[in-house]
Amino acid sequence: MSDTPNQPLRKSDFSAQMTLGENALAEKANEPSVLSVEQLNVYIKQLLEGQVGQVWVRGELSNFKAHTSGHFYFSLKDSKSQITAVMFRGNNSRLKFKPTDGMEVIVRGRITVYEPRGNYQLMCEMMEPVGAGALQKAFEQLKTKLKSEGLFEASRKRPLPTFPRHIAIVTSPTGAAIRDIMNVLSRRAKTIQVTVVPTIVQGEAAAPQIREALRKAIGLPEVDVIIVGRGGGSIEDMWCFNDEALARQIAASPIPIVSAVGHEIDFTIADFVADLRAPTPSAAAELVAKSTSELANKVKSAERMLYLSFEKKMKYLREKMLGLSKRLVDPQRRLQDLELRNDDLLTRLELAMSRLISVRSHKVELLSEKLGSPQDLIERRKKELEYFSSRSEKALLFAIEKKKARMGRLMGILDSLSPLKVVERGYSIVTKDSEVIKSARQVKKGDKLDIRLAQGSLTAVVDSVKED
Repeated sequence: MSDTPNQPLRKSDFSAQMTLGENALAEKANEPSVLSVEQLNVYIKQLLEGQVGQVWVRGELSNFKAHTSGHFYFSLKDSKSQITAVMFRGNNSRLKFKPTDGMEVIVRGRITVYEPRGNYQLMCEMMEPVGAGALQKAFEQLKTKLKSEGLFEASRKRPLPTFPRHIAIVTSPTGAAIRDIMNVLSRRAKTIQVTVVPTIVQGEAAAPQIREALRKAIGLPEVDVIIVGRGGGSIEDMWCFNDEALARQIAASPIPIVSAVGHEIDFTIADFVADLRAPTPSAAAELVAKSTSELANKVKSAERMLYLSFEKKMKYLREKMLGLSKRLVDPQRRLQDLELRNDDLLTRLELAMSRLISVRSHKVELLSEKLGSPQDLIERRKKELEYFSSRSEKALLFAIEKKKARMGRLMGILDSLSPLKVVERGYSIVTKDSEVIKSARQVKKGDKLDIRLAQGSLTAVVDSVKED
């Protein structure tokens, strides 16, 4: 490669690195040469990939895209620069978290050049969030996801059977957890049937094996409760219990499941979705199986309390019966008392009836005296009737005479106003066609006129007409 800046490349500068076009470039080693674009990109690719090598880069994820092919494409940027990057499916499948835009990460990778476009990019092999570890980040993401789906809700958790007859344990058959669980069960409830479904509980292959073991445990006949767990360890050791598929299998189990993973301070996703989380495997056994001796003591205590309660109740009933016996009266004597009471009430009733009859009789006598004889009442009413009849007749005659006198006066007045009276005094009444003639204008020469006289009437013909 030329040592002087801005000098044209010579064939000798990249003769040791190029693998493409070496024959074309080897003719004259020190002569300036014009390269094709492809040759230049190949040169840059070999230069960068050969000299830069593996790098660790810290930056913020941007333009993140999970391609349908399974590869991740994104940019890494800081406040002043950015670089495109790719993480192939084989590498990103091992990530314990889901990358998102804005997440600050540290990646390990190599610089590579995409020759067709001449772009260089970072090909990532490993990625880890900055700050919290990758496992913790993945744990929080899965926890949030399952919680939002309601898998942690207390309402969907089932109670454990009070007295299980068959317990299945999904754990390592050689670990400390199974020994602790069996010790507790043998001490507290020897009669319970226990089935251990073996599985590995650590490493990348653990999660699928635990799921398979759990499936077998659920399929066992008449299993009342299942314990899934292991002893303590680091978060990496217990990571198989943060498997999403295992969590969903536990949540969907038709049999109540107790999670017993690690120590009291250790929490896994299995703890949150299980029906009950035990702080340790030993505690899981104690929670599932009631102690036989403790139950016996409780039964004895309950028996004694029941006996004392029964004795107290009997004492109360005896005292009550004694009190009632003292208040109890001989039936024959009671009957006699009732007969006496009956006679007394009958006597009082007879006296009351006698007084009522006497009072009513006296009242009737007083009313009879006030009412008097019916014959006298009739005579008195007849006299009153005759008196009022006489007065009515006199009043009627007086009114008739009064009306007659008034009618005579009115007839005299009417007669004095009659036209016949006027005619009798020498006047006559002239009419034409029954119409009284009052003016000469009502007739004309030749008209026939009817004349009413005091004695008879006549018909006359108008000879002439003179108007005043």
